[in-house]
Amino acid sequence: MVIQVLMAVGVVVLALPALVLGGSRLNRRGPRSLRTPGGTTSEFVVVLVGRVLGLLLILVLSTLVLVATIGAMVKDLHDLPSLVYVAFVLDLLLAALVVLTSGAPRRTRTRRRGTPARR
Repeated sequence: MVIQVLMAVGVVVLALPALVLGGSRLNRRGPRSLRTPGGTTSEFVVVLVGRVLGLLLILVLSTLVLVATIGAMVKDLHDLPSLVYVAFVLDLLLAALVVLTSGAPRRTRTRRRGTPARR
């Protein structure tokens, strides 16, 4: 019972925020973006499709783990199929990948002083 609760909490704490973060930064233009003058459109499409497929996989795995764990808690089952544990670990690994590769928000550059005088 405790493991099922921990699995549900782990999905809610890490996987769902990663899904939101990845969805909000799906089409961002940053310094590592492929929308540069040297980058082609096909490279950008490949990266975008990869991001979408990764987010869909996180959504499916999160749904599977949450439905299985909450259903097992409601029915008072003590054993879950081993595939649920594998899906949970894969879900957490993908969520960590999304969180770590999304990067921190860009800091605004500080303006230089207006006077060019030396000190």
